[in-house]
Amino acid sequence: MTKIVRKTRAEHKITPASRRRLAKLAARPEREIDFLDIPELDEAFFEKAVRNPFYPPVKKQVTVRLDADVIAWLRAQGSGYQTKINSMLRNAMLKALGKRTA
Repeated sequence: MTKIVRKTRAEHKITPASRRRLAKLAARPEREIDFLDIPELDEAFFEKAVRNPFYPPVKKQVTVRLDADVIAWLRAQGSGYQTKINSMLRNAMLKALGKRTA
């Protein structure tokens, strides 16, 4: 079994030599930076871009009043009825925005 080690930013010490190197890099003018291996991101790129599927959206807790029969139907489907509500609302939102649902 492996032991997981987590470190915070405060635990990483920056040496004076590293500080000098970073300061020297930060002082370089942009015209000296070689961008040849970095593709330019134009409008076409962003039109095809998709959200990272492994990044979960931020959840916000809200109170909503739903009809009792709707809640009973959702709960009868099995566990995770709140997730199902979220999924249904997301699909309706994407449809209204003209995007395909996943």
